[in-house]
Amino acid sequence: MMSNNELPLDAVSDFLRNNFTGLQGDLSVSRTAGGFSNPTYFVKVGDWQAVLRKQPASVSVKSAHAIDREFRVMSALHGSGVPVPEPMLYHADKDVLDTPFYIMEKIDGRVFDEYELPGVVGSRRGYYRAMCEAMAAMHKFDWQGAGLTDYGKPGNYFVRQFHGWSRQWEKFDVDENPFIDQMISWLADNIPDSELLSICHGDFRVPNVMFHPQSTEVVGILDWELSTLGHPLADVAFNTQAYHMAPDENGGLLGLDLSALGIPEESEYLDWYYELSGCEERVTTFHRVFAMFRAAVGSAGIAARGIAGNAFTSDATKTGNRLAQAYAKRGIDILMKEA
Repeated sequence: MMSNNELPLDAVSDFLRNNFTGLQGDLSVSRTAGGFSNPTYFVKVGDWQAVLRKQPASVSVKSAHAIDREFRVMSALHGSGVPVPEPMLYHADKDVLDTPFYIMEKIDGRVFDEYELPGVVGSRRGYYRAMCEAMAAMHKFDWQGAGLTDYGKPGNYFVRQFHGWSRQWEKFDVDENPFIDQMISWLADNIPDSELLSICHGDFRVPNVMFHPQSTEVVGILDWELSTLGHPLADVAFNTQAYHMAPDENGGLLGLDLSALGIPEESEYLDWYYELSGCEERVTTFHRVFAMFRAAVGSAGIAARGIAGNAFTSDATKTGNRLAQAYAKRGIDILMKEA
């Protein structure tokens, strides 16, 4: 058994050399900064580079670690107008590592942890436009023609997701959070009647978007672990929740001078999306609160993994609890302001 932060180098080296021809040199492995749920590593043999992504050693929520689904959806999207790394090889057995894993292309680019896009000189407008274009392209992708009709369930996506995330919250033994309970009560009575479906990323935020090293182009959408057939406005609300979060709350924008930064206002960004996607439905208070609810419960899940000793950072419990409180409080703020 290996630890959460280590790979059995000899076994990985043998596997790579047996499956990829012409590899010369020693294997080097380094853990990526992201991938809280599914451990992700850069692997390099000589000049050859790739990314290895695996399930965690202990799976707390099976649906959140289905890397076979990640591999499948990226395989369908690769080569379309939706930018994703090339999936190279999926290994379902546990003979090499202690879990299934896959190998994908390593793409070069810039990933920002904050919506302010720190380090960018001048206007951020082009980056936001490119991110919006990538999201719209994903939602317009012909998932039926790509053979993904069974990638999610038909019917009202929000009904299924609301009940699923609510059940998860009930199971977590973490800090009390009455704001989550308040959101659950309100959301239960306000689920919209819509069966609109598209490929839904599930975590479409700035940190999961890779930009070209020298331009505003999006070269890759990352971390597909929560993807499914879902309602596109769930992604849109999740993508824009930063407008309602402070910079110290997962890199939000609230309180920053957007004009000086060259960042579009939320209303303009949403108008871009509606135009690019052709979506006739509009983001409402429900979508915004639901996004905060999902983020709060997801953060509580990080805290729960920390408590169980299955996290990949030493401060997972503290960070997860802090973010769960922040997201939930912002959800209630939206309710107080808009509902």
